[in-house]
Amino acid sequence: MVRDLDLSVGAGEVVGLVGRNGCGKTTLLHAISQLIPSAAGEILIMGDRASGLSRRELARRVAVVPQSAMLPIGYTALEVVLMGRTPHLDFLQQEGANDRERALEALARVDCADFIHRRVDELSGGERQNVILARALAQDTPILLLDEPTAHLDIGHQMTLFRLVRELAAESNLAVLAAIHDLTLAALYCDRVALMHEGRIIAIGPPSDVLTAENIALSYGARVRVLHEPSLPSPVIVPYG
Repeated sequence: MVRDLDLSVGAGEVVGLVGRNGCGKTTLLHAISQLIPSAAGEILIMGDRASGLSRRELARRVAVVPQSAMLPIGYTALEVVLMGRTPHLDFLQQEGANDRERALEALARVDCADFIHRRVDELSGGERQNVILARALAQDTPILLLDEPTAHLDIGHQMTLFRLVRELAAESNLAVLAAIHDLTLAALYCDRVALMHEGRIIAIGPPSDVLTAENIALSYGARVRVLHEPSLPSPVIVPYG
């Protein structure tokens, strides 16, 4: 359950949701995307109440990269990414040349152009995650939600994905809200972070202001050292004790 929240994400901004497991990060993302109803309060998407939007209109405004997605067996990477164009098609309308072009652009953007005709069940975990991100990009929305998208990726793929997300936010003026497990990655790639505890946001702001040892101890119940090295662009969080 999440409650007493006041959070906004602007165009071109990357905001990270951080906090221990079960604190409400995924629940908040599900509420924004209307996968679960909100019991009270309002969620506004580009000035309109989310609950008042049709599923199709919502999908034209918000794309979601889930923590784990079941991709259809036997489909190629291109076919999966083309599914992101569904909100822009009329009932029973087939994808056209423009839809295919947008899908190919999205695949190229996430460095997947070399295996567009490979089946997704033959791809590695990192490649599948990139296909899921490409599907969200092909959806062509102004808002992107990511639910711990790097949970099953190695450090190289994690950095590549978040670097790409930052570039997309800047280039396409995307509003990005991402639940992030790794605090050091959140500090490195987010403009702001929102630290959650028991369904509430207890601190929000620039990573260096929010990710203090005291705040992390309160949210996670963990002892950490927060290192500020002049040679590094953002804080590094190291557990100890």
